[in-house]
Amino acid sequence: MTYLDYQATTPLAPEARDAMLRWLADDGFANPHSAHRPGRAAAAAVEVARDSVAALFPPGGKVVFTGSATEAINLAIRGGPYGPAAVSAIEHAAVRDTARWFGEDFELPVGADGVIDPEVPFPAEAKLIAVMQVNNEIGTIQPTGRLAERAKATGALFLCDAVQGAGKIAPPAGADLIAVSAHKLYGPKGIGALWVRDGVQLSPVILGGGQEGGLRSGTLSPALCAGFGAAAALSLARMEADAAHVATLRDAARDVLARWTLNGSAEQRWPGNLNLRLDGLDVGRLMSECRTIAFSAGSACASGSGRPSHVLAALGLSAAQAKNSIRLGFGRYTTRDELIEACRTLDAAARSQGV
Repeated sequence: MTYLDYQATTPLAPEARDAMLRWLADDGFANPHSAHRPGRAAAAAVEVARDSVAALFPPGGKVVFTGSATEAINLAIRGGPYGPAAVSAIEHAAVRDTARWFGEDFELPVGADGVIDPEVPFPAEAKLIAVMQVNNEIGTIQPTGRLAERAKATGALFLCDAVQGAGKIAPPAGADLIAVSAHKLYGPKGIGALWVRDGVQLSPVILGGGQEGGLRSGTLSPALCAGFGAAAALSLARMEADAAHVATLRDAARDVLARWTLNGSAEQRWPGNLNLRLDGLDVGRLMSECRTIAFSAGSACASGSGRPSHVLAALGLSAAQAKNSIRLGFGRYTTRDELIEACRTLDAAARSQGV
């Protein structure tokens, strides 16, 4: 199987797995919220991991561990009196749906290239602006620095879903709240984090034991925290090397798939995401005929819904064009040879459809 769905999840880094094993062994099972010696050892491991994850973010804030980026986004939006919200038209459902919790939300349009205008007008009523750093479906990188600067000038907070950018590119400057997920940067599933800028006040969404400074109740998993921390540290150490490798892979894939149309900006995007289309392509048939290649017809979160992608619709694509599109995602552990072979197989299968 050739795995080309890195936007849905990344492989677990061996270094992250090794960091987790210590806390899955017989002597590492203690509750990190217990006061005895094994509990204190587990708590120390959590704090070491917290420091490593904090390095993903700008200085001047705190890291709150959550069960996922979706939970982090819920805490950021529902935990504050900072509504109504204005969100970009290509936000992940975790942001779009949670923003409606206020009872009113506003949509900020993007251009045909999938990039929001950094000077897009903000609704006067909006107290929270939410724009993702890197789009999960088409890979476009948004001008979050300028948007955060403008949000601050209007008295609104800026929330950034940095799930696809964390550990790959520099953190979004000027944000007040940043959500990330471990399994999108070669860490384990089941753990995310919310970075909260100093001075931003939130209330808990999950009540109970008062863990995580009272913001997120529930027993933390030292193993998940340790894996997250190791993956974060490795991603930061390898950021330049990973980016160079992925850019080489992108060029190789585009050489093979030169006749396919790229959805979204060719320049302002993460190179490890290729969202491509061929008019008339039957994507379901393509997936059936290319079963040794793991790729996506869209975001994994929306698969099976039957609805055209709201992201591709926001670019001005028709429903048919959206359904003629596939997403190829690759990264640190993808080899050039396997990617080229997979792209040749996909293109040949598409040609067999007469497209």
